[in-house]
Amino acid sequence: MKHPVVTGGLVLLILSGICRSAVAERINQEGRILGPLPVVTNAILFNTNNADAVVSALQIFPVTNPWNECISNRPVLSNSTAMIAQIIMDLHTNRAVLTPEFEMNYVLVPDNQPLVAIQFVTYPDDSDLNGGTYPYGLYPIPANMPIESWPVGTGSQTLYQWQTNSGGDRHSIVVQPGAGFIFETWEAQLVGTNWQAANGAIFNLNTNGLRPAGLTSGDAAGFPMFPALVRYDEAERGMVEHACRLVVAKSLKAYIYPATHYASSLTSGNYPAMGQRLRLKSTFVVPSGWTREEKAVLAGLKKYGAMVADNGNYFSISVTPDNRWPAGCFNDLTSISATNFEVIQTTGPNEGPRSPGAPVANAGPDQAVPVGVPAPLQGVVAFSNTPPVVQWKLYSGPGTVTFGNPALTNTTATFSAPGVYTLELSAADGVHAMAYDAVVFTATSAVNLSLAISGTNVQLNWTGGTAPFVVQESGALPAAAWNNVTTTSLQNVSLPLKNATEFFRVQSH
Repeated sequence: MKHPVVTGGLVLLILSGICRSAVAERINQEGRILGPLPVVTNAILFNTNNADAVVSALQIFPVTNPWNECISNRPVLSNSTAMIAQIIMDLHTNRAVLTPEFEMNYVLVPDNQPLVAIQFVTYPDDSDLNGGTYPYGLYPIPANMPIESWPVGTGSQTLYQWQTNSGGDRHSIVVQPGAGFIFETWEAQLVGTNWQAANGAIFNLNTNGLRPAGLTSGDAAGFPMFPALVRYDEAERGMVEHACRLVVAKSLKAYIYPATHYASSLTSGNYPAMGQRLRLKSTFVVPSGWTREEKAVLAGLKKYGAMVADNGNYFSISVTPDNRWPAGCFNDLTSISATNFEVIQTTGPNEGPRSPGAPVANAGPDQAVPVGVPAPLQGVVAFSNTPPVVQWKLYSGPGTVTFGNPALTNTTATFSAPGVYTLELSAADGVHAMAYDAVVFTATSAVNLSLAISGTNVQLNWTGGTAPFVVQESGALPAAAWNNVTTTSLQNVSLPLKNATEFFRVQSH
């Protein structure tokens, strides 16, 4: 009689679970996996955990959008120094510092939020009416729509009292995450039971489309405010993942992409245009003792910068007036002079991330693999321009991962402990938005199987895995089918030998 054979030699690796079907993850410009977008069923105010859950899973404009563009390597504008000097000259000495303004808030609404008539009293010709009859627009305004500065800048006033008050810029922002639209106004006010505003603009979160050239929006530059706000959820994660909204004292009678409107009569000099992008210099050293929120803002200003959006009395960025901010969490920002910024050369509508030929990453199918054994990574990166820099990294998991060569699409990964791991493959060509894809590996302990012949029986012993165990047998390899012999919670079994050649395997669950 021939000896029975253990498939795969004396070590058989059988893994628990079934690989999930490959589904493309939604990954934002920062490489963060967004997860499923929660369904909004009622109006949710910005300063709540429910709002955090929605906006943290929301792709706010495409990864190629200017607000999401990494500009850390963009060249400096030739007159950057002169422009920064002009910005400083136009401000009082103590105001030419980075100032967080707690101003723009927002509300999230469901797709079926009832449309409300809102009269545009100052710039109806610049406004999106959304099917309303001029000068009225139809906007999904909930009863709890917040107005700029509420609640941290409005004292003891209730939301309703502030809605019916007057004075100030009074911007409003309504976001429909499901349908993918933003509705923004300027000088919004509830008069009696009717809403009015100076003007209103609607933006599609799923496109890079702009307002028609020459038209304003809720902001002087004609672009949206919502993607530019420093939000509580992202600051607490440790990174502002987009460009910020920047206000300067004076601007040029000009606008550059993605702005569509100017707000000045100045035609010469080194004033910044609307849409001008500034970047915190990479040489600025962020003190280790500064707050998490300050570090998040400054990391974003180095990577994504800030775009000139309006004229005002400070060199300021817009922070949500969220009453959850820790006291004094942004105080150190005002020690940063505008001299620590530089003006960069911006990209246009068909340049940089929006130019043809962006790389595409595919991390391969999800897999189940044994712990401690190199598993093949089957990544693919397609490109038509400069060969991109490829990088594998561990995104999440219960242990460590050792890569054969993380700079190769096809390499190996060895997992240190059982569990579910997400690996992320990126491809960067220095021009386009970085391409990302992710793959999930389920690592389980190997079943190490040994056997011994005792008369007409075979004794199987194994270690590893999780009970119950299924012992299977086949008379040939490759096996047309594996036949279940027995199920046991033990890690050994004695079986009679039935054939001259037999193959055994043990499946762990």
